Amino acid sequence: MARAAVPGRLSAGRRLEWHVGQLADYRDETPTARTLVLDVPDWPGHLAGQHVDVRLTAPDGYSTERSYSLAAPADDGRLQLTVQRVPDGEVSPYLTGVFSAGNPLEIRGPVGGWFVWRPAEPGPVLLVAGGSGIVPLMAMIRTRRAANSQARFRLVYSVRTPGDLYYATELGHPPPGDDGVDVSYVFTRATPEDWPVPPRRIQVDDLHAEGFSAHVQPACFVCGPTAFVEVVANMLVGLGYDPSRVKTERFGPTGG
Repeated sequence: MARAAVPGRLSAGRRLEWHVGQLADYRDETPTARTLVLDVPDWPGHLAGQHVDVRLTAPDGYSTERSYSLAAPADDGRLQLTVQRVPDGEVSPYLTGVFSAGNPLEIRGPVGGWFVWRPAEPGPVLLVAGGSGIVPLMAMIRTRRAANSQARFRLVYSVRTPGDLYYATELGHPPPGDDGVDVSYVFTRATPEDWPVPPRRIQVDDLHAEGFSAHVQPACFVCGPTAFVEVVANMLVGLGYDPSRVKTERFGPTGG
């Protein structure tokens, strides 16, 4: 789903410029979500957790913009965006269905400087995702791997059904030697076969784990729909996590 972040809308002290990229490749993450791999010449680089503005312009001059989180660190000027298709949307149906190799796309960014993780920061790091809120958190996981960081990561991923999981193969089968990321799932509508618990919403007990409890004060990043983020942030603060270390990004629909 096309979304716009609430906090950290613009990077302070820096004028954002539009770049023209081209689609180099894509991967379907779910039946309704696609990762776009874009070649963007002269990209200035970005931090894990930042996002970009995307602009489409019709032949008659009409244009519209959406914001999408970056799903991975920059790789020789290549960017990755994961887009959720919104029924009757203006932008996402084009990006997930019509947009093809070599087609141009205007991109402005990177945007945001608060909801970010840097490899130089020590762990542990607790990530909590709701639905498509996994995208900027996946960028943090991938950045950790690319930087050979030893920071311990834990991801709690709440999603409706197994078929709605983004990056399922990568999260379920990390590269050899990448054992520093612990992943757990909460399914709210349907579970995999033989799953030990029935479908339910995220609970306080889901946030507990040795080495990531409140007394060690991990850096916490929570991303997802507004209601989900508020519930999880309140849980974390109630458990004793330092509010200043609980960073949140709330997403709301922008018309797709």
